[in-house]
Amino acid sequence: MTMEDGRRPLRITLTALAMLLLGLVIAGGGGYLAALGGSWYYLVAGIGLLIVAGLLFAQRRIAIGLYGLLLLGTLAWTLYEVRFDWWQMAPRIDLWCILGLWLFLPFVNRHVGRNGLWRDGATGVLGLGLLAGAAMAGYSLTQDYHSIDGEFSDAQMQGGAAGGLAQRSPSEWPAYGGSKQSDRYSSADLITPENAGKLEKAWEFHTGDLPGEGDPHELTNQVTPLKVGNTLFICTPHSVAIALDADTGEERWRFDPSINRDAEYYQHMTCRGLAYHDGTAAAATADVAEQPNQPAARCEKRLFLPTNDGTLMALDVEDGQPCEDFGDAGTVDLKAGLGEGALGVFLPTSPPVVTSKLVIQGGSITDNGSVDSPGGVIRAYDVKTGELVWNFDPGNPDATEPLAPGDTYVRSTPNVWTIPTADEALGLVYLPMGNQTPDQWSIPRNELAERFTATLVALDLSTGKVRWEFKTVHHDLWDRDLPSQPTLVDIDSAQGKVPAIIQATKRGDLYVLDRRTGEPIVPVNEMPVPQGTDYGDTTAATQPASALTYAPQEPLRERDMWGGTPIDQMLCRIQFRKLRYEGDFTPPSQGGSLIYPGNVGVFNWPSVAVDPNRQLLFGAPNYLAFISQMVKRSEVDPDEQMGGGETGLQPNLGAPYMVRLQPFLSVLGLPCQSPPWGYVTAVDLRTMKKVWMHKNGTSRDSAPLGLPFPVGTPALGGPIVTAGGVAFMSGTLDYYLRAYDLKTGKELWKGRLPAGGQATPMTYVSEKTGRQYVVQMAGGHGSFGTKIGDSVTAWALPEDK
Repeated sequence: MTMEDGRRPLRITLTALAMLLLGLVIAGGGGYLAALGGSWYYLVAGIGLLIVAGLLFAQRRIAIGLYGLLLLGTLAWTLYEVRFDWWQMAPRIDLWCILGLWLFLPFVNRHVGRNGLWRDGATGVLGLGLLAGAAMAGYSLTQDYHSIDGEFSDAQMQGGAAGGLAQRSPSEWPAYGGSKQSDRYSSADLITPENAGKLEKAWEFHTGDLPGEGDPHELTNQVTPLKVGNTLFICTPHSVAIALDADTGEERWRFDPSINRDAEYYQHMTCRGLAYHDGTAAAATADVAEQPNQPAARCEKRLFLPTNDGTLMALDVEDGQPCEDFGDAGTVDLKAGLGEGALGVFLPTSPPVVTSKLVIQGGSITDNGSVDSPGGVIRAYDVKTGELVWNFDPGNPDATEPLAPGDTYVRSTPNVWTIPTADEALGLVYLPMGNQTPDQWSIPRNELAERFTATLVALDLSTGKVRWEFKTVHHDLWDRDLPSQPTLVDIDSAQGKVPAIIQATKRGDLYVLDRRTGEPIVPVNEMPVPQGTDYGDTTAATQPASALTYAPQEPLRERDMWGGTPIDQMLCRIQFRKLRYEGDFTPPSQGGSLIYPGNVGVFNWPSVAVDPNRQLLFGAPNYLAFISQMVKRSEVDPDEQMGGGETGLQPNLGAPYMVRLQPFLSVLGLPCQSPPWGYVTAVDLRTMKKVWMHKNGTSRDSAPLGLPFPVGTPALGGPIVTAGGVAFMSGTLDYYLRAYDLKTGKELWKGRLPAGGQATPMTYVSEKTGRQYVVQMAGGHGSFGTKIGDSVTAWALPEDK
């Protein structure tokens, strides 16, 4: 068919129809966006498309040239908004360039208009637009507006081999955080930046613990193995403890406590790890000269296993059987004194902290469950007998003597759901406090709840009395409880070594305090924040902010909205304009508020890793926005399902408002804010300056067709650092364990995981083979959306032949 026939070719009709429909959608949405005070671009572009569609129907050659002008205008607008930022540029121009290329093709172009000529002025304008788009795209791929390129000096990196305070056995990983300092540092140095690329799988073990009938949606494998002697110790989501041979991964023993799963509701099931106590180490300080060859008594070395049904068990490291001398035949009931409704609501998901005499256990309380919930008491038990030594009840903090039988701790108080850290030399244990539930409805809170919510509290190890406290959020309405295990490090200064504690927060602040007094080493200032709620709550006038921070430095703007195409990006812009958002600490609202950083936080339970010899900190900040909407209970659709975890509609029983929490996503399920969403970064602790920061993770396991776009994904898995100058971390949305050069942040290697790696790895040098292993749990995370699995995998350098 030719244009001389007087009939419009089908391909031109279909092109015009596509332009018409696209123009109607973009013009309609653009008009609504403009009415909300947003960009006028979409309205203008939509009208332009409608005109192009009309001209195509009329077989007017000018349609080609007008589309070329529309493309050039879109390119100019894109440069104005985002410069040459590829990931922001792509969704603005991708669809326009595809349509322009279609119109440019001779078998389409020559059939637009009567006696159409491919080489004319209209085609030239379109060709210019396509060339400009290609040039912009190509140049943008060479630009990076988000990273910090830097490196540590050779002298500082060589400090890792200097010994000093952090000289520990490279063959051990006896605590969740690697050591009593909770710094996630290993003195193992066989894997270096020069050979890390040669790592290969050494062994793999499957726990067999997978989701079953009746399990909650958020079933997570977040365990970091312990290593003592030649044995690894792990736990599973159903609180099963397993011992593995450290060289082969073969199972040595397994203990299943057969937890009570009859609770009406478990928000999640998690076991982040076990705790270890070596009674022989304490005995070594006593006079044992008269009995030099006595074998260790049973349970002299023991593990502590917190179970999801609210118990703390002591197990013998040799066979995994309960230690009969601890509590009631090896078990302490953590639900004692909590009152009604503790099962499934009080969840000790994190391991306790263990000292030479005490085992100290906290626990999470179901988020946004009820205004009447069990209290968040933290208890210290005798490490051998399980006898209660003291209890810190945030609702009655001065009464730390053991609770009398039959009495109940104050209900609905802040808790410690993450892992504490202790300094026995100073006689202190440091508690990163959570919130009193509900998170967004503060009316029931009293003065003590406000005092301890989102507060780092130092208790006297012998009495449980408060020695000092440091507030990180005033009147928290954003679920910004303290999520991370505090890290102890002695920082080099002009005055010598300063004993410090570093607390990472969901906002992204790194609070660096003198751990003796709680006084800031890095300055902390109060900043003004948005005010007022529309549901009867109050707000704090200011919020603390550390000078060392990874909090977003600029508020989100409409131009920061993202999507896969111009259409879903436009819809994200509309959603952004409709939400309440005035920057950080915007209060929740009935219409919905944008909370950025969101509930996942910049930092969460994975915490940070510190190399105490090199004086550097390695972290993995995340940047995801959430929507927080207060909903009158009387207005909730009775057919709406409750959230299956910490997102969705939350019950807030006893409160007049429920809360609906959800990530800020487009209609395609993509984040509405532009990438990157996740990084790896390092701080020089001598200067408290960021040295480097790079995108981390790809879209391989979250994008269509498994395309590995290097967007920088969120991560929910912790880092470790080694004396070899290499850091290891998993946790991203793609299923890899990665190795990084501590000097520059460069990715050195990645090993494929069979499922999501939402856990912190660990490393050790085998005393038997002399090989350095890196071990990672790959079990996935229900709420994070990664594949669930049961794999524990070890990597090592190839064996010498």
